[in-house]
Amino acid sequence: MVMADARFEDGGEEPLRLKALDGEDLRVISALVQDAVFPMSEMTWDRTKRRFALLINRFRWEDGARIGEHPPERVQSVLVIDDVLAVASQGIDRGAPETVLSLLALDWTEGEDGTGRITLVLAGDGAVAVDVECIDVTLRDVTRPYVAPSRKVPDHPE
Repeated sequence: MVMADARFEDGGEEPLRLKALDGEDLRVISALVQDAVFPMSEMTWDRTKRRFALLINRFRWEDGARIGEHPPERVQSVLVIDDVLAVASQGIDRGAPETVLSLLALDWTEGEDGTGRITLVLAGDGAVAVDVECIDVTLRDVTRPYVAPSRKVPDHPE
C-alpha cells in the first residue's frame, strides 16, 4: 500500500469550528478571518458573561485551491472572545451601527500572567482592543457558504 501526503483538495466541505488558546492558534484564526466584513451592529460585548462576539461574513480562504471550480465564497461565522476584561475602539463611529467594517487581522499583545490584548485590526485605521484574562477565542461557521457578492478574491496590493 502506497501512502501519500494529504492534499488541501482532499479536505471536506464541513463548516469550520476552531478554538484558539495561545498566540499560535490565534494566528491561524486571524488568517481565516482576514477580509471578513460585518456591520458594526453585529459586534457585541456582554460584560456579565465576559464575552465579546462578532457575526462576520468570512471569506473562505481555505477554499482557495478550488477557486476556478466555482466562484469565490463567503460564509457567516461567529467569532467569540471569552474571558474579556475590557473593550475599547478607535477610529470607528459607534453611533453608525449599519457601517460595514472590514477585519484585516487579529493581533495579540501579551501582558502579565497570561493576560493580554487581542486587537481587531480594521481597514481604514480602525481598531477594537479586547483586553483578556487569557486567549480563549472560537471561530464557528453558522451558515452554508454562498457566492461572494463581488465574485472576486480580496486583493492586497503591496
